Amino acid sequence: MKKPHILAIDDERVILDSIIKLCGGEGWQVDDAIDGDAALKKLSAHSYDLVISDIMLPDTDGFEILNYIQKNSIKSPVIITTGFTTVENAVKSLKTGAVDYLPKPFTYEELISCLSRGLKLGEILKLTDQSLSDTDAGTGSVVFAPCPSGYKRLGYYSWTYPENEGACKIGITDIFLHTIESITGIEFMKLNDEVVQGNVCIQIETEDQLTHSILSPLSGIIVDCNKDVEKEISLAEKDPYFKGWLYTIIPGNPEQESENLVSCSSDRL
Repeated sequence: MKKPHILAIDDERVILDSIIKLCGGEGWQVDDAIDGDAALKKLSAHSYDLVISDIMLPDTDGFEILNYIQKNSIKSPVIITTGFTTVENAVKSLKTGAVDYLPKPFTYEELISCLSRGLKLGEILKLTDQSLSDTDAGTGSVVFAPCPSGYKRLGYYSWTYPENEGACKIGITDIFLHTIESITGIEFMKLNDEVVQGNVCIQIETEDQLTHSILSPLSGIIVDCNKDVEKEISLAEKDPYFKGWLYTIIPGNPEQESENLVSCSSDRL
Protein backbone atom coordinates (compact mmCIF):
# COMPACT_ATOMS: atom_id res chain seq x y z
CA MET A 1 0.00 0.00 0.00
CA LYS A 2 1.36 3.42 -0.99
CA LYS A 3 2.39 5.62 1.93
CA PRO A 4 0.74 9.05 2.05
CA HIS A 5 3.17 11.75 0.91
CA ILE A 6 2.96 15.11 2.71
CA LEU A 7 4.73 18.43 2.13
CA ALA A 8 5.31 20.46 5.30
CA ILE A 9 6.21 24.16 4.87
CA ASP A 10 7.47 26.16 7.86
CA ASP A 11 10.34 28.52 8.60
CA GLU A 12 10.95 26.91 12.01
CA ARG A 13 13.19 23.87 11.77
CA VAL A 14 11.92 22.53 15.09
CA ILE A 15 8.33 22.49 13.74
CA LEU A 16 9.36 20.66 10.57
CA ASP A 17 11.37 18.10 12.53
CA SER A 18 8.40 17.51 14.85
CA ILE A 19 6.02 17.00 11.91
CA ILE A 20 8.46 14.59 10.25
CA LYS A 21 8.90 12.59 13.45
CA LEU A 22 5.21 12.40 14.34
CA CYS A 23 4.11 11.58 10.80
CA GLY A 24 6.81 8.95 10.54
CA GLY A 25 5.20 7.22 13.50
CA GLU A 26 1.99 7.00 11.46
CA GLY A 27 3.82 5.59 8.43
CA TRP A 28 3.48 8.83 6.46
CA GLN A 29 6.30 10.20 4.28
CA VAL A 30 7.11 13.91 4.72
CA ASP A 31 9.10 16.32 2.55
CA ASP A 32 9.88 19.70 4.08
CA ALA A 33 10.44 23.25 2.88
CA ILE A 34 11.86 26.09 4.97
CA ASP A 35 10.49 28.89 2.75
CA GLY A 36 8.17 29.60 -0.15
CA ASP A 37 10.79 29.23 -2.86
CA ALA A 38 11.76 25.75 -1.67
CA ALA A 39 8.07 24.83 -1.38
CA LEU A 40 7.24 25.89 -4.94
CA LYS A 41 10.19 23.92 -6.33
CA LYS A 42 9.00 20.77 -4.56
CA LEU A 43 5.38 21.33 -5.61
CA SER A 44 6.48 21.61 -9.24
CA ALA A 45 8.59 18.46 -9.04
CA HIS A 46 6.48 16.11 -6.91
CA SER A 47 2.89 15.09 -6.32
CA TYR A 48 1.69 15.30 -2.71
CA ASP A 49 -1.34 13.82 -1.02
CA LEU A 50 -1.47 16.77 1.38
CA VAL A 51 0.26 20.11 2.03
CA ILE A 52 0.52 21.74 5.45
CA SER A 53 1.82 25.31 5.35
CA ASP A 54 2.52 28.01 7.91
CA ILE A 55 1.05 31.43 7.09
CA MET A 56 4.17 33.46 7.88
CA LEU A 57 7.15 32.56 5.69
CA PRO A 58 10.34 34.56 5.02
CA ASP A 59 9.62 35.20 1.35
CA THR A 60 5.84 34.75 1.03
CA ASP A 61 2.87 33.47 3.03
CA GLY A 62 0.69 30.39 3.22
CA PHE A 63 -2.11 32.06 1.29
CA GLU A 64 0.21 32.59 -1.68
CA ILE A 65 1.18 28.91 -1.52
CA LEU A 66 -2.52 28.04 -1.53
CA ASN A 67 -3.11 30.40 -4.47
CA TYR A 68 -0.23 28.81 -6.43
CA ILE A 69 -1.67 25.34 -5.84
CA GLN A 70 -5.12 26.41 -7.02
CA LYS A 71 -3.87 28.34 -10.08
CA ASN A 72 -1.78 25.38 -11.22
CA SER A 73 -4.60 22.88 -10.67
CA ILE A 74 -2.51 20.89 -8.19
CA LYS A 75 -4.72 18.27 -6.54
CA SER A 76 -3.18 18.46 -3.06
CA PRO A 77 -5.50 19.61 -0.23
CA VAL A 78 -3.93 22.37 1.89
CA ILE A 79 -3.95 22.81 5.67
CA ILE A 80 -3.00 26.26 6.96
CA THR A 81 -1.22 26.57 10.31
CA THR A 82 0.01 29.60 12.24
CA GLY A 83 1.22 30.80 15.61
CA PHE A 84 -0.68 34.07 15.02
CA THR A 85 -4.00 32.50 15.85
CA THR A 86 -6.99 34.69 15.07
CA VAL A 87 -10.55 34.06 14.01
CA GLU A 88 -9.82 36.11 10.88
CA ASN A 89 -6.97 33.78 9.88
CA ALA A 90 -9.13 30.69 10.43
CA VAL A 91 -12.03 32.06 8.42
CA LYS A 92 -9.80 33.43 5.63
CA SER A 93 -8.02 30.07 5.33
CA LEU A 94 -11.26 28.16 4.83
CA LYS A 95 -12.79 30.85 2.61
CA THR A 96 -9.80 30.82 0.26
CA GLY A 97 -9.82 27.04 -0.16
CA ALA A 98 -7.81 25.46 2.65
CA VAL A 99 -9.38 22.23 3.88
CA ASP A 100 -8.41 22.83 7.48
CA TYR A 101 -6.82 25.29 9.89
CA LEU A 102 -4.43 24.26 12.68
CA PRO A 103 -3.33 26.80 15.32
CA LYS A 104 0.12 26.60 16.90
CA PRO A 105 1.25 25.30 19.26
CA PHE A 106 -0.44 22.01 18.46
CA THR A 107 -0.36 18.71 20.28
CA TYR A 108 0.46 15.34 18.75
CA GLU A 109 -3.23 14.44 18.73
CA GLU A 110 -4.27 17.73 17.13
CA LEU A 111 -1.70 17.33 14.36
CA ILE A 112 -2.54 13.70 13.61
CA SER A 113 -6.28 14.36 13.77
CA CYS A 114 -5.98 17.27 11.34
CA LEU A 115 -3.66 15.46 8.91
CA SER A 116 -5.78 12.30 9.00
CA ARG A 117 -8.85 14.30 7.97
CA GLY A 118 -6.92 16.11 5.25
CA LEU A 119 -5.60 12.88 3.75
CA LYS A 120 -9.05 11.29 3.82
CA LEU A 121 -10.65 14.35 2.24
CA GLY A 122 -8.03 14.24 -0.51
CA GLU A 123 -8.97 10.63 -1.25
CA ILE A 124 -12.67 11.51 -1.36
CA LEU A 125 -12.20 14.47 -3.69
CA LYS A 126 -10.07 12.38 -6.05
CA LEU A 127 -12.69 9.63 -6.15
CA THR A 128 -15.44 12.15 -6.83
CA ASP A 129 -13.34 14.01 -9.40
CA GLN A 130 -13.22 17.01 -7.06
CA SER A 131 -16.95 17.59 -7.29
CA LEU A 132 -18.95 17.98 -4.11
CA SER A 133 -22.08 17.43 -6.17
CA ASP A 134 -21.25 13.75 -6.63
CA THR A 135 -23.09 11.37 -4.35
CA ASP A 136 -21.50 8.25 -5.80
CA ALA A 137 -17.76 7.97 -6.30
CA GLY A 138 -18.22 5.56 -9.21
CA THR A 139 -16.76 2.63 -7.31
CA GLY A 140 -19.50 2.80 -4.70
CA SER A 141 -16.84 2.95 -1.99
CA VAL A 142 -17.59 6.54 -0.98
CA VAL A 143 -21.04 8.03 -0.79
CA PHE A 144 -21.75 11.40 0.78
CA ALA A 145 -24.43 14.03 0.44
CA PRO A 146 -23.65 17.67 -0.32
CA CYS A 147 -25.57 20.05 1.91
CA PRO A 148 -28.95 21.06 0.48
CA SER A 149 -29.63 24.19 -1.56
CA GLY A 150 -30.30 27.19 0.65
CA TYR A 151 -27.66 26.05 3.13
CA LYS A 152 -24.22 27.65 3.42
CA ARG A 153 -21.03 26.04 4.67
CA LEU A 154 -17.78 27.11 6.31
CA GLY A 155 -15.14 25.23 4.32
CA TYR A 156 -15.78 21.52 4.66
CA TYR A 157 -16.62 21.74 8.37
CA SER A 158 -20.06 23.00 9.14
CA TRP A 159 -23.28 24.34 7.65
CA THR A 160 -25.92 26.89 8.55
CA TYR A 161 -29.51 27.35 7.45
CA PRO A 162 -31.81 30.31 8.26
CA GLU A 163 -35.10 29.64 10.00
CA ASN A 164 -38.04 31.83 10.89
CA GLU A 165 -37.71 34.84 13.21
CA GLY A 166 -34.01 35.31 12.55
CA ALA A 167 -32.78 32.02 14.03
CA CYS A 168 -30.32 29.72 12.25
CA LYS A 169 -29.65 26.01 12.52
CA ILE A 170 -26.02 24.84 12.39
CA GLY A 171 -24.54 21.38 11.99
CA ILE A 172 -21.72 19.27 10.52
CA THR A 173 -21.30 18.59 6.80
CA ASP A 174 -21.63 15.03 5.59
CA ILE A 175 -18.27 15.19 3.78
CA PHE A 176 -16.56 16.10 7.06
CA LEU A 177 -18.19 13.09 8.69
CA HIS A 178 -16.67 10.92 5.95
CA THR A 179 -13.17 12.07 6.94
CA ILE A 180 -13.45 10.72 10.50
CA GLU A 181 -14.18 7.40 12.17
CA SER A 182 -17.57 6.67 13.77
CA ILE A 183 -18.53 9.12 16.48
CA THR A 184 -18.37 7.83 20.06
CA GLY A 185 -18.95 11.10 21.93
CA ILE A 186 -20.02 14.70 21.40
CA GLU A 187 -19.20 17.59 23.74
CA PHE A 188 -21.86 20.27 23.33
CA MET A 189 -21.73 23.87 24.46
CA LYS A 190 -24.56 25.10 26.71
CA LEU A 191 -27.69 27.14 26.16
CA ASN A 192 -26.96 30.88 26.07
CA ASP A 193 -23.28 30.27 25.29
CA GLU A 194 -21.87 32.41 22.51
CA VAL A 195 -20.44 30.79 19.39
CA VAL A 196 -18.03 32.71 17.16
CA GLN A 197 -17.54 32.18 13.43
CA GLY A 198 -14.29 30.24 12.93
CA ASN A 199 -14.04 29.23 16.60
CA VAL A 200 -14.69 25.75 18.01
CA CYS A 201 -18.38 25.19 18.73
CA ILE A 202 -18.39 21.45 19.38
CA GLN A 203 -15.92 18.60 19.87
CA ILE A 204 -16.32 15.06 18.60
CA GLU A 205 -14.59 11.92 19.82
CA THR A 206 -14.24 9.01 17.40
CA GLU A 207 -13.55 5.28 17.51
CA ASP A 208 -9.85 5.80 16.81
CA GLN A 209 -9.69 7.86 20.04
CA LEU A 210 -9.06 11.11 18.19
CA THR A 211 -10.84 14.37 19.04
CA HIS A 212 -12.10 16.63 16.26
CA SER A 213 -13.02 20.28 16.80
CA ILE A 214 -15.83 21.71 14.66
CA LEU A 215 -15.67 25.41 13.77
CA SER A 216 -18.88 27.41 13.88
CA PRO A 217 -20.13 28.81 10.55
CA LEU A 218 -21.69 31.86 12.24
CA SER A 219 -21.45 33.89 15.43
CA GLY A 220 -24.41 34.08 17.77
CA ILE A 221 -26.10 32.91 20.96
CA ILE A 222 -27.18 29.28 21.37
CA VAL A 223 -30.92 29.09 22.04
CA ASP A 224 -31.38 25.36 21.51
CA CYS A 225 -29.25 22.20 21.47
CA ASN A 226 -30.44 19.09 19.68
CA LYS A 227 -31.43 16.84 22.55
CA ASP A 228 -32.17 13.98 20.14
CA VAL A 229 -28.50 13.96 19.06
CA GLU A 230 -27.39 14.16 22.69
CA LYS A 231 -29.42 10.99 23.33
CA GLU A 232 -28.63 9.25 20.03
CA ILE A 233 -25.23 10.30 18.63
CA SER A 234 -25.71 8.33 15.41
CA LEU A 235 -28.36 10.85 14.26
CA ALA A 236 -25.57 13.34 13.52
CA GLU A 237 -24.07 10.80 11.11
CA LYS A 238 -27.26 9.34 9.63
CA ASP A 239 -29.03 12.63 8.92
CA PRO A 240 -26.57 15.53 9.41
CA TYR A 241 -28.63 18.15 7.53
CA PHE A 242 -32.02 17.59 9.09
CA LYS A 243 -32.59 15.52 12.22
CA GLY A 244 -28.87 15.61 13.06
CA TRP A 245 -28.51 19.40 13.44
CA LEU A 246 -26.51 20.56 16.47
CA TYR A 247 -27.63 24.03 17.56
CA THR A 248 -30.16 26.72 16.90
CA ILE A 249 -28.57 30.15 17.30
CA ILE A 250 -29.60 33.78 17.09
CA PRO A 251 -26.86 35.15 14.84
CA GLY A 252 -25.23 38.49 15.60
CA ASN A 253 -24.15 39.60 12.12
CA PRO A 254 -25.39 37.05 9.58
CA GLU A 255 -25.23 39.26 6.47
CA GLN A 256 -21.57 40.20 6.90
CA GLU A 257 -20.44 36.77 8.06
CA SER A 258 -22.28 35.04 5.23
CA GLU A 259 -19.69 36.56 2.89
CA ASN A 260 -17.18 34.10 4.39
CA LEU A 261 -19.38 31.10 3.61
CA VAL A 262 -19.89 29.01 0.49
CA SER A 263 -23.39 28.63 -0.92
CA CYS A 264 -24.24 24.95 -1.12
CA SER A 265 -26.02 25.67 -4.41
CA SER A 266 -22.53 26.03 -5.93
CA ASP A 267 -21.76 22.42 -5.00
CA ARG A 268 -24.15 21.22 -7.70
CA LEU A 269 -22.66 21.45 -11.19
